[in-house]
Amino acid sequence: MSAGVPAGAGTIRDVGHLGDFTVTPRVLLIAAMAVPVGAVSAGVAWALLRLIGLITNAVFYRRLDTALVAPGAGQHHPLVVLLAPVAGGLVIGLMARYGSEKIRGHGMPEAIEAILLGGSRVQPRVAVLKPVSSAIAIGTGGPFGAEGPIIMTGGAVGSLFAQFLRLTADERKTLLVAGAAAGMAATFNSPFAALMLAVELLLFEWRPRSYMPVAAAVCVAAVVRRPLLGTAALFPVGGTLHIAESAYGLCVVSGIASGLLAVVATVLVYAAEDGFRRLPVHWMWWPAIGGLIIGVGGLVVPQALGVGYDVIGAELDGSIGLGLVVGVLIVKTLIWSLSLGSGTSGGVLAPMFMIGGALGTLEAHLFPPVGPGFWALIGLAGVLGGVMRSPFTGVVFALELTHRFDAILPLIIGASTVYAVSVLLLKRSVLTEKIARRGYHLSREYDVDPLEILFVSEVMEPDVLTFEDDLRAGEALAAISDTNPAGVAARRQMLYPIVGGRDRLRGIVTRTQLEIAVHHGRHDATVRELAIADPVLTHPDETLRMVATTMAAHQVDKLPVVARNDPGQIVGLISLTMLLAARRRDLQEARDSERVLRLRVIRPRWLSARTTTASRDDDVGAPTADG
Repeated sequence: MSAGVPAGAGTIRDVGHLGDFTVTPRVLLIAAMAVPVGAVSAGVAWALLRLIGLITNAVFYRRLDTALVAPGAGQHHPLVVLLAPVAGGLVIGLMARYGSEKIRGHGMPEAIEAILLGGSRVQPRVAVLKPVSSAIAIGTGGPFGAEGPIIMTGGAVGSLFAQFLRLTADERKTLLVAGAAAGMAATFNSPFAALMLAVELLLFEWRPRSYMPVAAAVCVAAVVRRPLLGTAALFPVGGTLHIAESAYGLCVVSGIASGLLAVVATVLVYAAEDGFRRLPVHWMWWPAIGGLIIGVGGLVVPQALGVGYDVIGAELDGSIGLGLVVGVLIVKTLIWSLSLGSGTSGGVLAPMFMIGGALGTLEAHLFPPVGPGFWALIGLAGVLGGVMRSPFTGVVFALELTHRFDAILPLIIGASTVYAVSVLLLKRSVLTEKIARRGYHLSREYDVDPLEILFVSEVMEPDVLTFEDDLRAGEALAAISDTNPAGVAARRQMLYPIVGGRDRLRGIVTRTQLEIAVHHGRHDATVRELAIADPVLTHPDETLRMVATTMAAHQVDKLPVVARNDPGQIVGLISLTMLLAARRRDLQEARDSERVLRLRVIRPRWLSARTTTASRDDDVGAPTADG
């Protein structure tokens, strides 16, 4: 049988050694480590929110208080509104240049980069400088959210904890994401959304070894949050929804609008970044220039400054005026995207809540009424999901922030529409574009590995040339030489099992070994003397993924295949190129179109006879194949 033909078709394999997941009891140890990480991350989230409140009160209200307040809630001198963000940006630029450049940006790309490229190692100073710089940016009027910095800071807590222990890079990644998700859960009282964010954006896998520790940290953070920040919904919404059938169709329209807005916001962020790169000044000064943009926007619409929880709440309960909605939609989008492109420190989620809520509130003046804040909720989830390319996270965040669980179906319709618009119009999201600009590629498509589906028996070569253990090296090399017509297939084999009595496997020898032995005059050495006596083996019922892992671990590209219940019985040979059979099948299923089912029409007998006669008449005089 040739390679690629299913050898095991129609047979029953013993796959008792395989399971749905690859997990060991060590996951319980990592989950236990995640418990203190979750608790500390919740405390860090609380401290960051208090620090933001302290700076906001000091700068805009000239008082010592840690309560979260909106910079635009009161009347301030125009110079304060204009220059406070500039001063904040200047401080951030100095911190980034002389502290760590990692504090620039909104946190999530930096966390992703640490996971994928940095071995999940975060510098200790980032754990301190990131929350402080973010508090300064937001407290001086920056139109950002605290969640991005909390993700980076919570991730730093998990990473630093892991770095003090003897753990693998994958285990460090798990604790980093555990800290990041725990900080999110504590900030928004949204444990489910934090888990979804971890799965959709940070883990890059769906495996028990990572999910269980992250879930443990998130649950602990949600419990720790109770005495610190309470358990109520962040934006509680009352009233009853009256969803007509037409509203579901309008959710698609809202989703298209939200998707386009998400695309515009993403393009603006990186257009601003490109613009700042062209400036003839050091990047340390960029956040101050971005602060000037924020200050000008704050003079136009003061409510666009800061995190904006008060504005988001007003959008969701329907108490915001139309003029303010339009102002927030335009000004907040512009100052957030342009200032974020300057490299300042701040998050994405809260601004997207406000911008999406403003779009939905504007739609509420055009669409039929459904309930308080309904269209704002659809817009909020849609823009968030579109900017982050995470529809599940957008839906679950909207549900947990408002406890409006009766809106789940419209939210799914809107967020899914946004997702379609976003992925069709943009190659990358606001999170991944930054990584791509540093010369790295990140794919967020997850599917079943085709190597996990096929077995060795389906692609291996069963017709294997073997050598008797007392065969001379010179004779063996002659048998597979170019001058031997029978050795064409054998030359390709390159690796040859050595068998002894009753054809029992004694080891392996490679063509290179034979050539070297003959070159050094060892023609009479037996292949047994040259053999690798303890070769790496595989079995017919192993998956190709396990074979690929074995090849990578031992740095080989060919393996003998032996019976599982009899390691001395050689049954085939598998090479690295044979693993491509799985990829070919995957490509075929994605590329080749076929019609599987056909309609069979049963006609009356008299109609069938007449149709047949007519067909024969039509054939008279028709040209034949011979002309």
